[in-house]
Amino acid sequence: MSGIVESVKKHIPGLYVGVDKHRWWKEAVVYQIYPASFLDTNNDGWGDVPGITKKLDYLKDLGVDVIWVSPIYKSPQADMGYDIADYEDIDPSYGSLADVDNLIKEIKSRNMKLVMDLVVNHTSDQHAWFLDSRSSKTSSKRDWYIWKPPIIDSTGARQPPNNWAQILGEANSAWTWDETTQEYYLSLFTPEQPDLNWENPSVRAAVHDVLRFWLDRGASGFRMDVINLISKAPSFPDAPIRVPNHKYQPGDAFYANGPRLHEYLREIRTSVLAHYDTLTVGEMPFVRDEDEIMRVVGSTSESLNMIFAFDLVDIDNVPGDFKFTLQPWDARDLKSIINRLQRLMLTRDGWNALFVENHDQPRSVSRFTDDSDAYRTLGAKLLCLMQTTLAGTLYVYQGEELGMRNVPEAWAPEEYKDIESVNFWKKYNEMYAGDKEKLGLARRILQRKARDNARTPVQWSAERHAGFTGKGATPWMRVNDDYGEVNAEVQVRVPEVEPGVLSVHAFWKRGMENRKRHKDVFVYGDFELFDAEHEKVVAYKRWSKDAAFVTLLNLSGDTVSWNVDFGRAKVAKWVAGNYNEKELEGRGTDGKIELRPWEALLGSVG
Repeated sequence: MSGIVESVKKHIPGLYVGVDKHRWWKEAVVYQIYPASFLDTNNDGWGDVPGITKKLDYLKDLGVDVIWVSPIYKSPQADMGYDIADYEDIDPSYGSLADVDNLIKEIKSRNMKLVMDLVVNHTSDQHAWFLDSRSSKTSSKRDWYIWKPPIIDSTGARQPPNNWAQILGEANSAWTWDETTQEYYLSLFTPEQPDLNWENPSVRAAVHDVLRFWLDRGASGFRMDVINLISKAPSFPDAPIRVPNHKYQPGDAFYANGPRLHEYLREIRTSVLAHYDTLTVGEMPFVRDEDEIMRVVGSTSESLNMIFAFDLVDIDNVPGDFKFTLQPWDARDLKSIINRLQRLMLTRDGWNALFVENHDQPRSVSRFTDDSDAYRTLGAKLLCLMQTTLAGTLYVYQGEELGMRNVPEAWAPEEYKDIESVNFWKKYNEMYAGDKEKLGLARRILQRKARDNARTPVQWSAERHAGFTGKGATPWMRVNDDYGEVNAEVQVRVPEVEPGVLSVHAFWKRGMENRKRHKDVFVYGDFELFDAEHEKVVAYKRWSKDAAFVTLLNLSGDTVSWNVDFGRAKVAKWVAGNYNEKELEGRGTDGKIELRPWEALLGSVG
């Protein structure tokens, strides 16, 4: 009989959800730490591994199950550690391998897990592999990277092998000239980050060894940086002209989701991951095709557990253009994205990764809501309520649980440290020197979308430097000016700001508890969107066989009247909200309801 049941389950995706589909990594809350900005314990102005260990009780109390640490490997820090010079050693700025071993021990003692950041599309140009590769055309590691001869144009000038633009410097070529061997190497992100040649089986074997090194040391999985870029179109063709006034063009059609991607991912699974119990999440930009997504995250894909889909965090990008653009959007756009990804995973037996911010994105409260003093806490709680009631593995970025926001508009461009921001500002100054209007636009774009916004030090207290580092030290990056009012110490000490009003931290803590308490609904349950065409209101239902809830969000700064219509589902009562919850008893559960600006409500269905 059991064989028949297993056969039925195999051929009807989604059946028996809640019986054989439960996994620890689906139910986990993952907290991302950007170590340089988390906590400095040795007074050098730079966060470190002991700083992470020091805050484990804070994270455990918040409700965190898994800690994902952005790269702490040995690195020249050209791209904040995403340029790795040694995968099996720790950069001295963060500590030592002994510090990491102690961190893993302390994490496990709290019944938590550690996920490492795996960056294997590229290395640092200081990695021993690349130093060997560039030493000579006859080097044994020459084909560990992607080398091409130049193209000589009609004027006799040397040109790169194709017109691909650099991802972190869109005005620059994705190819870097090497004087020693008189060839170009592919460097999609920066010249200091040469791309590995995954066509070479020796490269793949070396990467597999890196995974084993960390899994055997006690890590429980990997966040895989731009993992869908490891396979490129072998002909390396020119990209079509999408941005007419640029010499170099977005080439993602040829370097993302290449022809051997799934072969490489399955090889990682069968050679390494199948022998461990792991969480794996792939960062996969430039992918929208649903079949392509399911080839990675489908339950039978033998690939990764989940991916970071970029649909939501690309919502304000001009389609087909570079990242530093501003595109208007409203609740209809957000609902379309949420509905598509939620239904896709439910109907095709895959799995979502839930996130609205990380180290590469601006602060979500500034991006998706209103981060003014009047509405910041409401917006932060709205985003918490949305994320904790959607299906998928929940990822929270450091400071998100406090409602940290973007840097102030008054900050000068010189305050921005990220290589992407520096390149963008340099490009605008070269293209529009003296043009106050264009340079003003560039400053607005930086303040809205720069990665620096998420990289300001965590605001632990109202002390000098927000408690991130000692009084005599200087933080590597300026602390956001609002740390006196927005910090962990006050929110933890005073979880209820006034009767019925929780701090952002307390709201997140309760939201995580509620998600786990009702995991059959919020983690594994079904999903239905309502009123898809409303420009300001987001409304959906989540349910299991035993319980049901509805989420109602006013994604605007206006008061909105909305008919409480969830089909056959009737709201018994509102059980949570981001305004004063003592007022919930008086809110209507049928007919029209007046939603205040940025109001969020969670209702139980009777």
